[in-house]
Amino acid sequence: MLTSIMRSTGSFTDDQLLSPSEEAVLEALRSWGERNAGETLRPTGKNLRNLNPLVLDREGESIVEPAWWGFLVDGAPARFPSINTRSERLQDRPGSLRSRALVPATGWYEMQKPSRTWHEFGVNGGALFGMAAVTQRGRTADGEWFTCYSIVMRPAPAHLAEVHDRMPVLIPTDFAREWLTAQGDRELIDEALLAAASLDDHVTAVPRADDKGAERLF
Repeated sequence: MLTSIMRSTGSFTDDQLLSPSEEAVLEALRSWGERNAGETLRPTGKNLRNLNPLVLDREGESIVEPAWWGFLVDGAPARFPSINTRSERLQDRPGSLRSRALVPATGWYEMQKPSRTWHEFGVNGGALFGMAAVTQRGRTADGEWFTCYSIVMRPAPAHLAEVHDRMPVLIPTDFAREWLTAQGDRELIDEALLAAASLDDHVTAVPRADDKGAERLF
């Protein structure tokens, strides 16, 4: 999955999606989107240290922080897959829910098999939305600390499963604060999955016009 984020700034106020009340958060996302127009969000690595915007709660307020996509372990990117986490794993082991965030995005890409056709997924024609993520602190070999994140994935609904069997857990606006601040337990991930299902009918997938350079990340 290639996650393309904030390629335009005209759809930040859709009230069904990520729309933080703090104008400073929206302004920070707009600024990042303008600086990175046309870029595709990719996992962070020791060679390509592309830090991506992450929405977190700090003392009751939403903030945007540059963050490392994937986990750092012993001073280096984890050797195990860490850019995404299955929702089923969080239901079985809710301890990983202690620290959470939202990944702002405007779409993501998946390859349909066996046709090997890339599709672009989005919500309401390219509106901004938030993907659920779990976080932890990590340190690089040069001693620099970062917030690291992993996107939470769930089984895709029937109308999308023919393209790809899994998708990010999308968090609607009315559940965003709870996802960021509530106690991290089995009940929270269960409620997040129910909230995410309320957006299913708004998610569409269309064939990508240009597959050049596409690669599978999820």
